[in-house]
Amino acid sequence: MKSKARVLIMGYGVIGKRVADAVALQDDMAVAGIGDVSSDWRVKLATRKGYAVYAATPEAVQKMKSSNIQVEGTVEDLLKSGGVDIVIDATPKDIGARNKENLYKKYGVKAIFQGGEKANIADVSFVASRNYKKALGKQFIRVVSCNTTAISRVVGGFHEALGIKKARVTIIRRAVDVWESHETGIMNTVVPEPKLPSHHGEDAKTVVEDLNIYTIAVKGSHNLFHLHTGMIEFNNPIKLEEIIDVLKKEPRVSFVRSKDGISGLNSVFELARDLNRSRGDLYEVPVWEDLMKTDGNELYVMWATGNESIVVPENIDAIRAALELESDAEKSIEKTDRSLGILKELY
Repeated sequence: MKSKARVLIMGYGVIGKRVADAVALQDDMAVAGIGDVSSDWRVKLATRKGYAVYAATPEAVQKMKSSNIQVEGTVEDLLKSGGVDIVIDATPKDIGARNKENLYKKYGVKAIFQGGEKANIADVSFVASRNYKKALGKQFIRVVSCNTTAISRVVGGFHEALGIKKARVTIIRRAVDVWESHETGIMNTVVPEPKLPSHHGEDAKTVVEDLNIYTIAVKGSHNLFHLHTGMIEFNNPIKLEEIIDVLKKEPRVSFVRSKDGISGLNSVFELARDLNRSRGDLYEVPVWEDLMKTDGNELYVMWATGNESIVVPENIDAIRAALELESDAEKSIEKTDRSLGILKELY
């Protein structure tokens, strides 16, 4: 029997802990360990789940031991031993770049980075439905951010199927992650991102290279999910039936309807909880089917983006692509989606 791919999760935060649990559900990979510098409740829960914990730095070893966390050693000890096939680096922004130079290159291990890192950290920026084959066998892959992933699925899917002349997307971002809401965030205001265009569209071009897109972003005073509005101009006149057909075929995109009571981001989150998803996670991009309108060659559309969870299945597929566990994108996506319970019809 072929052995499972051994995956080290560096950073056990919002993304890292979710990817760890997703890896544990796969039949072709396993969690080799968790690497972190923290000794708080999150790492303690990791040990309760049976994950081996490694200190990301030598200094963190004693802190973890002082907090009664069983430490197996340092991350470098684990990499040196050859006990890792690939690393999911879910550390805070810019730390992944240092880890790449100081650890992953040094020990010749493959690594997958997250969207907070610059595109040039990796051989390819990745969204499974768009460019899986391009990532096959690569040493370093970057799974793009939640917003860029959603754009690549929805707008990228339209472009691939119908041909887009220009896309204009406005992103209403959550202000802060839930677990950091006690430290930062905004209230009773909306804050424009002071850069035009925002980085999201430019980042989407690293996945869908010939996409003509312009994005604007603002932060709202909420801490769950992002909302995107799109005004998309196609090369030719389009009908609503064509748009619906594209989205029905697009992996990890599902329809919701305002007439069914899905009237806001709060409804989307409640839907995810009622699906009995772990942590209320929503891996799919929910598009409001009854709030789409076509006019000649233009489409007006809205969708939500689960900031905590949408990139989780992309990380799993990126592991398979990097290690060439599966060469066919559709087969990997189907396998990942089945393991995570991802649906085309949410209700």
